[in-house]
Amino acid sequence: MKPGRVAFSTMEAVVFGKPAHEALRQEVERLDAHRIFILASGTLNRETDEVEKIVQTLGSRCTGVFDKMGAHVPRKDVIEATRAARELDADLIVTIGGGSPTDAAKAIALCLANGITTPEDIARLHPKTDAAGQPLAPDFKGPLVPQISIPTTLSAGEYSAIAGVTDEATGTKTILRHPGMMPRVVILDAAVARHTPEWLFLSTGIRAVDHCVEGICADTSNPYGDAQALRGLELLATGLAAVKTDAADDAARLNCLLGAWLSMGPLVSGVPMGASHGIGYVLGARFGIPHGHTSCLMLPSVMKWNAPVNTEKQKLVSHALGQPDKEAGVLLDALVSGLDLPRGLSSVGIADDKFAEIAEASLATPWVPRNPRRISGAEDVLQILELAK
Repeated sequence: MKPGRVAFSTMEAVVFGKPAHEALRQEVERLDAHRIFILASGTLNRETDEVEKIVQTLGSRCTGVFDKMGAHVPRKDVIEATRAARELDADLIVTIGGGSPTDAAKAIALCLANGITTPEDIARLHPKTDAAGQPLAPDFKGPLVPQISIPTTLSAGEYSAIAGVTDEATGTKTILRHPGMMPRVVILDAAVARHTPEWLFLSTGIRAVDHCVEGICADTSNPYGDAQALRGLELLATGLAAVKTDAADDAARLNCLLGAWLSMGPLVSGVPMGASHGIGYVLGARFGIPHGHTSCLMLPSVMKWNAPVNTEKQKLVSHALGQPDKEAGVLLDALVSGLDLPRGLSSVGIADDKFAEIAEASLATPWVPRNPRRISGAEDVLQILELAK
């Protein structure tokens, strides 16, 4: 086993088994917050009463609701929401919705702490590396305003101290990092998540599967991350199939939410993701593919391409999926197919003539260089894209 270091996060609690608005009231009182800014999914706010339940529960402590955050967290939306939170002098940000509100709140907290007022200023928060390409410690202030997240999808970004923000001018998604970006509390409520459209819930579930699988198969995987990811993969595989069969199965939906939490065990303990995540960043930022769908499109093919170098680790994935004698890439493709999710780049309108652009751009992502089978250049990425077309 390679040497490793597992760093524990600053998250204080994950709460489940009670209605979100009730759990939130208790956590708000514990944190003694009085000026709460809510960052909500627009659809959830317009079409359900879940946000209103929270507003009513918080009463005068709720100072504002922002529900216009775009997919993939555009810079301009981050600045607009930061301006609103600053004017309200928010002392707590509560998010309810999918990965975009969650990541946006982390970015907003950094912007508030560092006086960021324009989209261009966000570049000051970009991570830096030394001459050897190793990440340097952030040279900016950490967040001062804490965050509580109520996730309705399974992307699991609420368990990480990173956030993806997209520069609309270049179509590039950059990862912001700071250990203080981790939400203070996450509240899991299957009843709230039941409002999530089926395609979104299931596809972000495959995103969580992607976290599990790339974590287990990474060169630097560790026992701590593996234990969580393997159990998370079991909960997700069975839970997603059950939710597909019966959308009202809240026990299965909660298992999916718990599986998504466990899926982050590798990443938060320092294990990098691989080419599925890296190529997915490009598909999302440049082509507008939802990040759940990017994992549906890329993970099975990345696993097949990686198989020559990590067969034994892939067997762990197959075992967790209940069929230890079958190839992991084949099983993952079958899982995606069984959920009626996109398979093949052509199914989302990405033709071969875009492959060279995708391949070149993916080399600059943080994860493609960390793929367990070494990717030496664009030609290797093109081989994966051919498998995925």
